[in-house]
Amino acid sequence: MTTPPGRAGTKGVPRAERERQILAAATEEFGRNGYEATTVAAVAARVGVTKPLLHQYFGGKPDLYLACLDPVGERLLGAVRSAMAERSTGAPPAPLRVMDALFHALDGQREAWFVLYDPTLPPDSDVAHRAAHYREAIDDLAATGAAGLLHTAGSGDPLDADALKYAWRGLCTALVRWWIGHPDQSPDAMTRRCARIFAAARSLGTVDGGEI
Repeated sequence: MTTPPGRAGTKGVPRAERERQILAAATEEFGRNGYEATTVAAVAARVGVTKPLLHQYFGGKPDLYLACLDPVGERLLGAVRSAMAERSTGAPPAPLRVMDALFHALDGQREAWFVLYDPTLPPDSDVAHRAAHYREAIDDLAATGAAGLLHTAGSGDPLDADALKYAWRGLCTALVRWWIGHPDQSPDAMTRRCARIFAAARSLGTVDGGEI
């Protein structure tokens, strides 16, 4: 008997592998469409399983989202921490190290960034609070980095550091969004592109050889 295409692989797949497939599909759905627009039915259909089976494995949509969020949050937070802790001689500047770490952490699952930075999460919900936990931890690292950069440049204004932190988050989001639209670009290619962009941005701080 021929198995219908939508159900191919539904039976006989080890649970661990099936869970991996579901989480990969759900992460992409949440990242592309946002929490609000993503349905359990859509995820189940992508994997070729039934909604009852998906509920059996992961519960409802909030539980499925959290099962996707925690690995993403830990991976991105760990990548930023490691990049900022790098102090070897000749290492690239911290902003470039962080971008390189993020690109490699997201390689193969670029939409995962928007699982963490999702504006459609229900306010004051468990999923919103959990996402905020990771975002705040990353923001704290960004604030430390921003303060360090500004101190090196001779600025000790805490509002400058706060503004730079928010600008940095926006830059990361914009670059990841651009990267999703250019699937042929590797993490290393994106890091080299960032190096060129950062170099150009530094040149904006001078006019005729002098500082603005």
